[in-house]
Amino acid sequence: MLPETLAPPDRGGSHAEARHAAQGGEARLATSVHNGGMSDAPQDPGPQDPGPLGPAAAAGPPPEPLPRAAVAWSVGAVWALALVLGVLIALLSHPLQYASWISLALGVCVIASFGVQLATQQKDGFVNRLATTLTGSFVILGVIGGILGLITLGH
Repeated sequence: MLPETLAPPDRGGSHAEARHAAQGGEARLATSVHNGGMSDAPQDPGPQDPGPLGPAAAAGPPPEPLPRAAVAWSVGAVWALALVLGVLIALLSHPLQYASWISLALGVCVIASFGVQLATQQKDGFVNRLATTLTGSFVILGVIGGILGLITLGH
């Protein structure tokens, strides 16, 4: 037979009644029902130091924040790519294909943005850097696309 603390509780309440009969007292029954059938003996709280909390704790101190110059280069490089692609589209493509090439250039800028921001290996500020990079690329290519559209209407 299992000891009292390891025995599964009975849903019908007969476990508490059986213990009441075995121990012979109302106060003991009230205490066991009040604390869910657990004994009144103090519990060992366990070790006070939980040790390492996971891979992040094993990685050491947090890395230094990315310098402003590195942020500027990581964002500006993709903006420069958008500008170069827009100029190449204006110079090399047929006017009826401007919209297709501009949308392809924006897709290239999205992939380049992820690549450049992941290459910084800094998770702090990643979303803000990525949003800034993509917004700037969208604005640059949008302005170039608007100018190319006006030029196409003028012909």
